[in-house]
Amino acid sequence: IVFLGLTATTNNFFSVMNLRNILDQQAFVLIIAGFATIVIISGGFDVSLGAIYILSPIVALKVENATGSLLYMLLAGAAVGIAAGIINGLIIAYGNINSFIATLATSFILFGLAYILSDGSILTLSDIESRSLVTTRIFGITSATWMAFIFLIISWILLERTRFGRSVFAVGGNIEAARLSGVRVARLQIITFTLGGFGAGIAGALNSIRTTSAQASDDFSIIFAVIAAIVVGGTSIAGGSGAIWRSIAGVFFIAILVNGFNLNGIDPVFQRIIQGLVILLAVGADSIRSKRNT
Repeated sequence: IVFLGLTATTNNFFSVMNLRNILDQQAFVLIIAGFATIVIISGGFDVSLGAIYILSPIVALKVENATGSLLYMLLAGAAVGIAAGIINGLIIAYGNINSFIATLATSFILFGLAYILSDGSILTLSDIESRSLVTTRIFGITSATWMAFIFLIISWILLERTRFGRSVFAVGGNIEAARLSGVRVARLQIITFTLGGFGAGIAGALNSIRTTSAQASDDFSIIFAVIAAIVVGGTSIAGGSGAIWRSIAGVFFIAILVNGFNLNGIDPVFQRIIQGLVILLAVGADSIRSKRNT
């Protein structure tokens, strides 16, 4: 409805260039959202994904500057995410600490590491031409977007077509019942948080190739965008239900909404208010649906 309304009322919204820009701008949000959806369905909540997204490109660019290799750069970014995800999973699974609190704490540690490793400076890509890895257009769509689609397919297969995916839904629905039925809950939690970390790590490294730089910050905006998209898409924040396609829909719903705001010159302050109301409505709808199901 929003898409049709903006098409009818907003100049240039339904233009090939604008729609391509929306796709390209959301590529790395989609990568993180795909794997973060698995974390949330399992009953977890990973706030540290934003910090991993900041730290991984700093490590990745240091590796690229030292080796000149994009492959090593991407492997380094992914490794940072995997390592952080494993640590988060171990703390949550064996420390019996609430996932929100645990990952909030580790996010500050990761932000601090980003400042230390970067020494407060901006790191840049040594070979600017390497940017073509994520900006090349294939059938009119950037390679970054195609990569996002590939990672979304991987996350969908893991969630919907594997025994692991069935266990994710079981643990998120009722962790004790899942444990009694033979699911190795601790191992599953470690794997889900590792997948989330991997998604944020590889997305951060790819984004630094597109922007040709990276800088330490304590910016939570990317994880807030991801969580908002997942919730608006209809995945239950309490775990146990949801789908990758729902998160994709949530990402594009918010992206289209923001794009429409910008094209119509809506004040950014009012944009935030409206986005907040949309998230509240989505969470409220989920709560009502959960009560009806019980």
